[in-house]
Amino acid sequence: MTTIPWLTILMVVPLVGSLLILFIPRGSARLVKQTALVFALATLVLTIAMGLQFDGQSTAAFQFTESYPWIPAFGISYSVGVDGIGLVLVALAATLVPVVILAGWRDVPDEAVKGYFALLLVLDTLMIGVFAATDVFLFYVLFEVMLIPIYFLIGRYGGANRAYAAVKFLIYSLVGGLLMLAALIGLYVVSANELGQGTFDFATLVGLDIDPNTQKVLFLGFFIAFAIKAPLWPFHTWLPDAAKESTPATAVLLIGVLDKVGTFGMIRYLLPIFPAASEFYAPLIIALAVIGILYGALVALGQTDMKRLFAYSSMSHFGFIALGIFVFTSWGASGSTIYMLAHGLSTAALFLAAGFLMYRSGGSSAIAAYGGVNKKAPILAGFLLFATLSSLALPGLASFVGEFLVLLGTFARYIAVGVIATIGIVLTAAYALRLYQKVATGPASPAVEGISDLKGREVTALAPVVLLTIVLGVFPAPVFNVVNPAVERTLQIVGVTDPPPVIGVQGGEQ
Repeated sequence: MTTIPWLTILMVVPLVGSLLILFIPRGSARLVKQTALVFALATLVLTIAMGLQFDGQSTAAFQFTESYPWIPAFGISYSVGVDGIGLVLVALAATLVPVVILAGWRDVPDEAVKGYFALLLVLDTLMIGVFAATDVFLFYVLFEVMLIPIYFLIGRYGGANRAYAAVKFLIYSLVGGLLMLAALIGLYVVSANELGQGTFDFATLVGLDIDPNTQKVLFLGFFIAFAIKAPLWPFHTWLPDAAKESTPATAVLLIGVLDKVGTFGMIRYLLPIFPAASEFYAPLIIALAVIGILYGALVALGQTDMKRLFAYSSMSHFGFIALGIFVFTSWGASGSTIYMLAHGLSTAALFLAAGFLMYRSGGSSAIAAYGGVNKKAPILAGFLLFATLSSLALPGLASFVGEFLVLLGTFARYIAVGVIATIGIVLTAAYALRLYQKVATGPASPAVEGISDLKGREVTALAPVVLLTIVLGVFPAPVFNVVNPAVERTLQIVGVTDPPPVIGVQGGEQ
């Protein structure tokens, strides 16, 4: 067992980088960007070093654990650790931050770079922390504090309607956070009644024998907060505005990583702490997930704005992730985890490729403004094509693995639900290919006349996203080796097992 406080180091490094940026003299925009990139890359290297020490055969619930008293009178501690699911999402955050820093080199004017890149590094710290927290109160604090950098990244550095989008995002998130706080207090009271002293320790809370009716009430407080963050239908309406007004880098971190906190919270906290309530509400959540899959895809099909299309597409994908979690099969839960990872990568590819195009052509995100990009910028068009294929889960790419397993787990429990959800795949192919056809093929539009193709920095930013999407699509075993034990432990706590396979039907009997 390593004694190195890996997770604390991972959180401190980008935070130190953000503080250093604030002391860099004005007029040193290039130095600010280089400093941000160096600290983000250092965090990624340290994450890889930590990940290589993760023991996939360990029976411990969490690894790289640390615990220090914070507010002992209320049973609150600074406690962190990761299982396979948390490790995958920490790695996703650590990977995408240097990618978006490099890609967003020119997202904001030079006079605004200090605040912008400092906030990106602060967000890196908070994202790692929220996926690593094993004290539920610490998780809640990080869950809420994440709102601050995102609010300013949208509200200060976003588009023309950035103030409206930022406030809408903040209001939705605060309402969800207040409901979670109320449920958190209720959970503390329950633990105090059962143990004699209240606690927020995750492992202890999992072992509590909470009355099923109490579970149902507390479950809702957490679930609504997670559903808003994810977002699931009908809690999604803040997302299209936030995506539309964000810079591409902010949109990648918002939708590609932060929104995963919602689905991560469902599998990490809802299922183990409230197993009876999870089973009780599962049919309702499955219904919401399926509606989200179809609604998101149908609305995306009718969008005239690229960023809003990507937002509704993500809403549809989050429906698949929630579906995989609440069908209570190991295939579905493991598929949901790799789907979270794959969706983060495909979101990065979509927003960054589209962002490079918009930067070259006046900033418009209207689909009708473009056409014939493959004639003027074939490398850019190629990356855009790859991003759309990743979004529609082309076999051989990481998103296909996640989507296939989610549907496999769904069909094992609910054949009718699986059939309906599969319609979403057809709709995804329709809007993804329609987008590429309108933007990249046909005669060149006035907006793309004279545009240049991608440069070295931009290709370098997109290349690791493409490479990871392909590698994980062809060889996902390393991810499953660390994820599957965590999934099995979670389903064991809930008390569900995979349905037996149907070998054949003979004489009316299976």
